[in-house]
Amino acid sequence: MNIGDCYQILGLSSNATIAEVKNSYRRLARQYHPDVNPGNSRSQEQFIQINQAYQNLIHWLAQNSQQIAGIPAPQSAENSPTETRQKAAQPAASNPTPEVGAIHESPLQFQHHPNLSEFDKLLKQRAYVQLQQLLKYQRFARAIALVEGLVQRIPQDTEVRQWQAITYQRMGRYLIDMGDFEKAQIYLKKAIKTDPLNRSLLSEIQKEFWRLQTLVPS
Repeated sequence: MNIGDCYQILGLSSNATIAEVKNSYRRLARQYHPDVNPGNSRSQEQFIQINQAYQNLIHWLAQNSQQIAGIPAPQSAENSPTETRQKAAQPAASNPTPEVGAIHESPLQFQHHPNLSEFDKLLKQRAYVQLQQLLKYQRFARAIALVEGLVQRIPQDTEVRQWQAITYQRMGRYLIDMGDFEKAQIYLKKAIKTDPLNRSLLSEIQKEFWRLQTLVPS
């Protein structure tokens, strides 16, 4: 059960607050409780799903909001003392959009979507830090769960979808290294589908497919 399923089971949109999650859970739990529906197996199954969805969603929201207000904003190049001194000695240059493939390599590359709420901005910020660590230590299952949940929460943020595609691509590469070629293809295709206009990422994915062709027995 992924985060999107949890929202759907509880009848909530992806921007629901913790209070709304709790209220919906209480209402549905009362409606489908076995004591209210004795002998109704479908109601019992629904009650179990509601409990699981609630626990998963509350856990995910709590993880991404815990001490969220105390996290410093990602430092931009303009705010870095080292960069400030370097810029003073160098000609002015344009500031191109960072390559999304560098998400785990350059933690300074971070932007906020202008239409996000303050909570979602902080949520994205904390998830960004977590995602870097998960990718660094190859904890891909947790990384995928994190970024998929974030996409469900703030679907309007295209940068988050870029992170999702990168995570799928890294998972695919890892699975190739592990010899799980069939599953690797699934994740590489998911990466393409998630961010089809990212030329840099598509180039990396193409390299992985070429590597697969050399490794998969004919």
